[in-house]
Amino acid sequence: MSITYKDAGVDIDEGNETVKKIKPLAKATFRPEVLSDIGSFSAFFSLNNSKYKEPVLVSSTDGVGTKLVLAFKSGIHNTVGIDLVAMVVNDIIVSGAEPLFFLDYFACGKLSSDVAEQVISGISQGCIEAGCALIGGETAELPGFYNDGEYDLAGFGVGVVEKNSIIDGSNINVGDLIIGVESSGLHSNGYSLVRKIFFDINNFSIYTYFEELGKTLIEELLTPTRIYVKPVLNILKNHPIKGMAHITGGGFLENIPRILPSQLVAVIDKASLEIPPIFKIIQRLGNIEENEMFRTFNCGTGLVLIASKENADDIVSLFNSMKIKAKIIGEIKKKDQEGQQIKIL
Repeated sequence: MSITYKDAGVDIDEGNETVKKIKPLAKATFRPEVLSDIGSFSAFFSLNNSKYKEPVLVSSTDGVGTKLVLAFKSGIHNTVGIDLVAMVVNDIIVSGAEPLFFLDYFACGKLSSDVAEQVISGISQGCIEAGCALIGGETAELPGFYNDGEYDLAGFGVGVVEKNSIIDGSNINVGDLIIGVESSGLHSNGYSLVRKIFFDINNFSIYTYFEELGKTLIEELLTPTRIYVKPVLNILKNHPIKGMAHITGGGFLENIPRILPSQLVAVIDKASLEIPPIFKIIQRLGNIEENEMFRTFNCGTGLVLIASKENADDIVSLFNSMKIKAKIIGEIKKKDQEGQQIKIL
């Protein structure tokens, strides 16, 4: 008896239907540099050399992690696509680079073109928010590798910055101020711990309503990661930034020291931090020590900038004028000989 690829679990027709559905979603993100009519096995992007003297390409790749489990449970698939883009482009912008284009990898056990379309719609929305083009990707159907209804996502992005405009933290000095920019919530980190606390230990439903949040648990947990690209590019037009840190896995304690010269310490004023209710709930229900919270979660601050005293207030005002809360949360000081590079006091 003859068998087909579909009998083995791979539906080529469903794959073709997926491509048909996502093409307009990708096209909506195109920048003028996208050469959309060339090639079918690769994507083409023409760098505008007239804009740069010494262009440097900046790349990043990331995923969404176990936040995807909540998309599977709820059937809400569009927000994790935004997360995927955010995790990549926010890592690119902290170098001062403008994200240019993005590619995604969508792998599943059994392909549903409807689910894939929802995911890609979120990726498309994220790319539009970041001003980058979704120029390609890969959809892989892997029966026996993923359970039905499950998938994984990976994203890859490329940006560009003038060589003499790279932001790497090397110019940070004693007396510079630390600016915290609000997150939209948990973003895409710490979800293994979050799921353990809410669902394994406390047996909440994803639809449990929390008065402190003013919404259901799933609404809070699937809130997409804030994309900081356009606000930061707007600020960089007029104000120099000495260093930026995207507060992802590792929280404050692991990410801020990555941009500091070895002889300096970032001193954070804990009283200046506005901790959103979701983090307080997590800490209370999980009986989590404060140090672990700042090491695992963004705790309400998704982006940290370091600027001179002369520019810090103007940068804060610009963020606030764009309806994004920002405030000065600390100062750069000289490190003790054997001291840590971050202190939260």
